[in-house]
Amino acid sequence: MRLVTVGVSGSFPGPESPASTYLVRVSAAEAAAAGCTGADVREWNVVLDLGSGGLGALQRHVDPLSLDGVALSHLHPDHCADLSGLYVYLRYHPTRGDARTGSSRQLPVYGPGSAAERAAAMYGMGPGESMDGVYDFRSWAPGRPVRLGPLELEPFTVFHPVEAYGFRVTGPSSVRPGERATLAYSGDTDSCAGLVDAARDADLFLCEAAFQEGRDDGIERGIHLTGRRAGRAAAEAGARRLLLTHVAAWSDPRVPLAEAREVYGGPVDVTVPGGEHEL
Repeated sequence: MRLVTVGVSGSFPGPESPASTYLVRVSAAEAAAAGCTGADVREWNVVLDLGSGGLGALQRHVDPLSLDGVALSHLHPDHCADLSGLYVYLRYHPTRGDARTGSSRQLPVYGPGSAAERAAAMYGMGPGESMDGVYDFRSWAPGRPVRLGPLELEPFTVFHPVEAYGFRVTGPSSVRPGERATLAYSGDTDSCAGLVDAARDADLFLCEAAFQEGRDDGIERGIHLTGRRAGRAAAEAGARRLLLTHVAAWSDPRVPLAEAREVYGGPVDVTVPGGEHEL
């Protein structure tokens, strides 16, 4: 299982990176080793969030028509806006789009309960219109993992102004053949029990750190983590590696990195666009 940090900019696209877009990939060999059979022995590609500008950079790594699922942490635009562009790609591609082939793709899209309505509204659809022919919207239910081929995704409620989730993504390890590895992803959140539960004993904890200690103390709780709070969550959860993300273009990423290292003793780094991490 491999994580590609396609877009890592916090709250809006930056000059060097799209907003939150993360690709989880499993090779055909790994899928077979995980027990997949028949047509499921192939490469699998699942996107965690698809924020502003993410679709463009995603095409450097995978054909959007080869996606197996989209998992949305919440419905702020920097995490879901490019559902509109992906809809256009899947429906109107000149040779393989649904409008040309007459198929109904129904790509699974997991997210908050209002995801279908929000996606349609972002695209400009009117009453009674939907994206259901291209997308199959499914609502997260905490405590109920979902399976996409060799991957299992489990949602955890986290602390943000809107309905929001972090995930545990479990799949075949790329570095420990025959074993499974766990990626934890915070989505957007402040400190909370759900965040620690999601990251418990994770091989890699992908955690947002949009705020800075001191600079952002006056902003209401429940918006974002600092590097220090992300580090504390990683330490409490016993996560093996911490990867900070969602740093806004106006911030110096060295600041949350230093904050996290003060309270977390494991390996810690900051995401870069297009970075790859094997688990």
